[in-house]
Amino acid sequence: MPKKGKKYRNAAALLKKDNLHDIHEAMELVVKTSFAKFDETVEAHVKLGVDSRHADQQVRSTIVLPNGTGKKQRILVFAKGDKAKEAEEAGADFVGAEELIPRIQNDNWFDYDIVVATPDMMGVVGRLGKVLGPKGLMPNPKAGTVTADITKAVADIKAGKVEFRLDRDNIIHVPMGKVSFGVEKLEENFNALLGAIVKAKPSGAKGQYLRSITVASTMGPGVKINPAKISS
Repeated sequence: MPKKGKKYRNAAALLKKDNLHDIHEAMELVVKTSFAKFDETVEAHVKLGVDSRHADQQVRSTIVLPNGTGKKQRILVFAKGDKAKEAEEAGADFVGAEELIPRIQNDNWFDYDIVVATPDMMGVVGRLGKVLGPKGLMPNPKAGTVTADITKAVADIKAGKVEFRLDRDNIIHVPMGKVSFGVEKLEENFNALLGAIVKAKPSGAKGQYLRSITVASTMGPGVKINPAKISS
């Protein structure tokens, strides 16, 4: 493991070892321990008491963060006719259909962060599964990115919609804002995110649902939040 730099060590020194914080204190510490010269992203890492290998214990959903993510999302919409026009009017960055396939497959075109598709276009988009899938760009109904309501989908994403899902270690990793948001806005975003995670609790989950919660800026140390003080 590479040795941490002086700035990181100084930031980490502000934290008490193995100390669990309440939400407000944690957001204060995330802001205080941010030392990079750029506006760092703040991420939440939530370990859940589920087993993602079982179908009835999957956790996957979306939430529109009240203060957005601080990142401008570039949206590609697969649609035709009136729906393509709707996508353009809604503010999608790129809109197209079959003609985009060779550009993505052959030219490695990935100048977008999220892909949305109308249901009738999924036959076309499915041909890009091997390319979009590994990059996490494949549209999915559960994420609200396969929909006939293109206007709402684009508006939600622009407003700060994020998707969260379990990784193989049963941990959710999700961006929840920027350090420049300040404590209050980060706290509002965190509470909305955690509320959505609790709401998404699967029926197959047994025992303690929220096992551990850590928040951290891009370069800063992880700040642990006491999950016992959060209703789940």
